[in-house]
Order: sequence, then C-alpha cells, then structure tokens
Amino acid sequence: MAEITKRNVPWLVQIWHFVLHLRLHYQFFILSGAFLMGGLLSDDFDTNWFIVQFLNIHLLLFGGATAYNSFWDRDEGPIGGLKNPPKMHPWMWLASLFLQMIGLLVALPMGTFFVALYALSMLFFWLYSSPWTRWKGRPFKSLIAIGFSTGFNTVLMGYIAAGHEPLGFFIWIVAAGVTLILLSLYPVSQLYQQEEDQKRGDRTFAITYGKTIVLYFFGMAFFSGVLLTTLGICLQHLKLGLLFGITGSVVGMVINNRLKALIKRSQSDYQSVMYMKYGTSLAFVSFLIVTLMLKHSGSIFFSSIAEWLLG
Repeated sequence: MAEITKRNVPWLVQIWHFVLHLRLHYQFFILSGAFLMGGLLSDDFDTNWFIVQFLNIHLLLFGGATAYNSFWDRDEGPIGGLKNPPKMHPWMWLASLFLQMIGLLVALPMGTFFVALYALSMLFFWLYSSPWTRWKGRPFKSLIAIGFSTGFNTVLMGYIAAGHEPLGFFIWIVAAGVTLILLSLYPVSQLYQQEEDQKRGDRTFAITYGKTIVLYFFGMAFFSGVLLTTLGICLQHLKLGLLFGITGSVVGMVINNRLKALIKRSQSDYQSVMYMKYGTSLAFVSFLIVTLMLKHSGSIFFSSIAEWLLG
C-alpha cells in the first residue's frame, strides 16, 4: 500500500489534488440520477432549495466521502473518475470530514428526516472506507453501503428537497428501483481495480465471484431496478413510467452486450469500464433533466408536452 505523501508539495498544488479527489464530474454525471429522480416525482418544486441541496449532496457529501475513501485507499492506479490519482496528504482526511459536516449543517433547514437520511449516508460512507470497519472489502456489505448512501437515501432526499412532501408509497418503490440500477454497474467498476484491492486485502464482489457473476448480477439488478422504477413512476404518471421502462430496457440491453464483450477480454481496461458507466449514467441523467424541465419549467410549450406525458 502506498504511503501518504510527506513530500514538500506547494499548498496550491495540494489543494488542487484534493479537489481532484472530490471527483466532481463523477458525482454530477454518474451519481446525480437518484436525486433528480426524487425531484421529478415531487408535485411541488422549490427550485432554490432543490439546487442548494443538489450541490450539498453531490459536492459536500459525495465529494467529501469520495476524498475520505481515497485517503484510506491510497490507490496508485486508476479509480472511478480519476485515471491517475495524485497522492493524498495528512490534512486531507480532516478536510474530507469537514466537508461532510458542513453539508450536514446545510441540510438542517430540510427537516429532521432529511437530516437523518444525510447522516445515515455519511455513516455508510465511513463504514465503507474506514480501516476499522472496511465494508468496501466485503462483497455484500459494500453493496449495502453504496446502495443506501448513493441510491435509496438520495432519491428520498431529492423528493423532500423539491417539495417537502409526505413520502408516498410510490417513492419507496422508485427508491428501491433506482438503487438496483446504480448497484448493477458497481461490481463492473471493480474489474480494473482487482490488483489494487488484493494488495489491500479487500475481498470485493468482483474478486470474490469473478467476471461471469458480475455479468449475471448486472442483468438481474439492472432489469429488476428498471421494472421497480417503472412501476413506481406509473403509479404517478403512467405514460412517463412506460417511457422510462422502454428507454431503460433498451439501454440495459446495449450495456449488457458491451459488458459481455468486456468480460471476454483477459483484462478489463479502465477506459472501457468508464465509458460504459458514463454512457449508462448520462442516458439516465439526461432523461431525468428533460422530464424535469417538462414538468417544472412553467413554459407554455413545455407545459403542453408535460400535460400529455404526465397527465
């Protein structure tokens, strides 16, 4: 395992390295779908609070948690969203926790339940990364930690941030579905990290079960997630739910074929895996942004389309 660097690196360079470890492009382009889905399904839409909490979740919570994970992993090879991770410095551990704590304060105006969800996500991130618990090194505990922190809880927080509404039955179904969709590609990202993970003694899902099971897991989790999410959306907006189900199924089949080709290779390369993750996530996020605009923009043109799609 690489040591935390103690070389005399200029402070501005260290700060830039810390910003890189937040992996903000990864947070916004890959992990934002869950929060956006929550906002889409809210009948009310408080634009200001939704934007504030979107930035809070993805910059302070996810960014801080990612830097916290990088501190303990000390990777020398590619990691999700960062092909050449710079060395960490001792102060970065405290800074990563500071960001998350600031985010917890920003969450306070959203109410007790929102804060509880935020705090629970923080706890799962710590359990995931910390050497004293190291859920990341256990195949199913890692799925629980990532599933709740970046999927289930985040859908609910997006829903609350948009409209401060009571949580209906449908949103719990959607939260479960989105969680499965996000988790479906999680073991895939472990394929190119196996050497680093084995050095740390981590028994990740990919190491424990191998490429074939990773492929089976993707198919089971992704299409089950699409089915649940479609069902939940249909309970509110039938046409939108069916559109999501059709789009999600097509994307899933494309990704499944690409994943089969990747599995056949002797070694999984970073670039192919990241293209797959970005492609899937951007399709999901783009769908949600367009439908959010249709539902909440207030434009006469958009309203006529929204009335047909969401009516």
